[in-house]
Amino acid sequence: MGKKRTSHYKKKIGQVPGTLIYTGKKSTNKLVIECFDYTKDTLEETVLLNIEEAAPFKDTDSVTWININGLNYIQEIEQIGQQYSLHPLVLEDIVNTGQRPKIDEYEDYIFVVLKMLYYDDKENIVIEQVSLVLGKNYVLSFQEAEGDVFNTIRERLRYSKGRIRTLKSDYLLYALIDAVVDHYFIIIETLGNKIEDLELELFTGATREDVSMEVQKLKHEILKVRRAIFPLREIINRIEKGDHTLIYQRTITYYRDIYDHLIQVSENIDIYREMIWGLMDMYMTSISNRMNEVMKVLTIIATIFIPLTFIAGIYGMNFEHMPELHYRYSYFILWGIMIVLFLGMLIYFKRKKWL
Repeated sequence: MGKKRTSHYKKKIGQVPGTLIYTGKKSTNKLVIECFDYTKDTLEETVLLNIEEAAPFKDTDSVTWININGLNYIQEIEQIGQQYSLHPLVLEDIVNTGQRPKIDEYEDYIFVVLKMLYYDDKENIVIEQVSLVLGKNYVLSFQEAEGDVFNTIRERLRYSKGRIRTLKSDYLLYALIDAVVDHYFIIIETLGNKIEDLELELFTGATREDVSMEVQKLKHEILKVRRAIFPLREIINRIEKGDHTLIYQRTITYYRDIYDHLIQVSENIDIYREMIWGLMDMYMTSISNRMNEVMKVLTIIATIFIPLTFIAGIYGMNFEHMPELHYRYSYFILWGIMIVLFLGMLIYFKRKKWL
């Protein structure tokens, strides 16, 4: 029997819209709230002890990035939603980790959902949902657990690299989305290397028994990546062509750069999808060629023995002078020869990978 699968969405069925139910798998032991409050000349980096400490940053003149790790802390997320006047449906989407990437525009803020992709230690793709809320002078980010792709953003804030501390919160939102998108290139590059290695292996004929499973795994990975990345193009397109007051015109150019990167990633995904289908065809062709080689060798062996079997069938053992018939151990020697031939053929077929 296959592995029994459980659904994380059954508990959402029939609930009132806006009910917060965490549907993810990662449960962090503690709630971690990072806070970067900065201006062009100053930076205050702190770890907030509780959600109450996040409230004062809503109406400051500085720009604030509050990063919350731990979506399983429902009460705390409801609390920060009240502090920043977030709609209950927004909070519901934040804790619903199966949410499709999207953008919702409200009067005072913009809500963005996207997927953060990275490889774990076993080279399995991990897909983690990141929710971003852009306000007038703040950005809230929500993650399932610690560990993300935003370390470069933290470094730029700490050491005032580039223009991130000179612009508003809309540029901070751009920087966070750009960090996620830039990491897509690492995923695509790794997938491309895997596909090329398999292609070379199939082309040289040195195929393993689990190659078909490897190809199938790659196909599932590319589909997961495609499902996570493609909707983001619509999000950036809406930001670029929208006229929300929170997105300044000078920042639109940077969002266009993200869109260009997404087009490049999407094109690579389509190419790799075609290559994976080609790998499956190449694998089936290599299996067919191997089978043809096996059949050719066996046909040659059978052809050699056909006339010998024909002669033995006519004359049989009907000869008068056959010394082996009178030898005491002929029977056992014959059995030994047959067993040795049988084992020798098995070993030969194993080495040729026919068995």
